[in-house]
Amino acid sequence: MGDAALTLYELAGADAALRFSPHCWKTRMALAHKGLEAERVPWRFAEKEAIAFSGQGLVPVLVHDGESVSDSWRIALHLEERFPDRPSLFGGAAAIPLARFANAWADTTLLPAIVRIILVDIFGCLDERDLDYFRSSREIRFGQRLEEVVADRPAHMAALKQVLTPLRRVLAQDPFLSGPQPAYADYCAFGMFMWARCTSPIELLQPDDPVFAWRDRLLDAFGGMARSAPCA
Repeated sequence: MGDAALTLYELAGADAALRFSPHCWKTRMALAHKGLEAERVPWRFAEKEAIAFSGQGLVPVLVHDGESVSDSWRIALHLEERFPDRPSLFGGAAAIPLARFANAWADTTLLPAIVRIILVDIFGCLDERDLDYFRSSREIRFGQRLEEVVADRPAHMAALKQVLTPLRRVLAQDPFLSGPQPAYADYCAFGMFMWARCTSPIELLQPDDPVFAWRDRLLDAFGGMARSAPCA
């Protein structure tokens, strides 16, 4: 880690070891890619005051030598800028806009498809202090009870399969979105699958899907860091 002091605030469930936020997983993978270690602090929705110093109320928050950076994308750019001697998260400046697209696609297309499958399972993982907030905020967002959001699982699974078409097309040709080796574009999508893996028993992918094999490669990356992560 060198001389850098890094602290990462991550969303945790009732079990403090269960760290399931897709955006925090993007940052976990980015740190591992850079060969960096951070002190990992569990955080819950009810603990807004714990990250008030960051000027906002969401995780991940990375504290680097006293400087706080929030939002997984901004954290990735920060790590790339501040640790230029370590492996590039993007493969060079020219690839950053493409990674930004991958991040936007994961957040706006992949995340909404997955959440309709796992929403009730996420609720089941939460600390009791977070339950009321999570249910009320998500039911306002969806305009339905949590249980109604996930009710038609076959339809939601079919929709996810369709959403994954561009990822599947690329991964039929290359082992990673970023080519022969993984980079931040991969972690943007992989974070969504870790979110599901950590919170839900539902298998989102079929073994013959190229996305399944890609997910396996990333589960095994960095000494199997993601594969060994606690699941609900």
